[in-house]
Amino acid sequence: MGYLKGPGFYSGPFCLGYGCKQAAHNHPELRLETTNIEEVYKKVAAQFPELLHPNLDKVTLRPWGAKEFAIIDGQIGIRVMEW
Repeated sequence: MGYLKGPGFYSGPFCLGYGCKQAAHNHPELRLETTNIEEVYKKVAAQFPELLHPNLDKVTLRPWGAKEFAIIDGQIGIRVMEW
């Protein structure tokens, strides 16, 4: 279960494709694509450094050509990527 916060976001809990118990056990992952990963990373690292995933906590060029970094909140992983 996660929460989206901010203007225009639904503020209640959500579970994507899983029941909440399954989501807590399996840690589903989302991918968000951006056109300016460096700017997104700077904002996340400055405001929420505790959310950076320890295995992908910096913008990294992956072998398949995407730049990525990841955040995790204990239940869901989010990879931010730019092609």
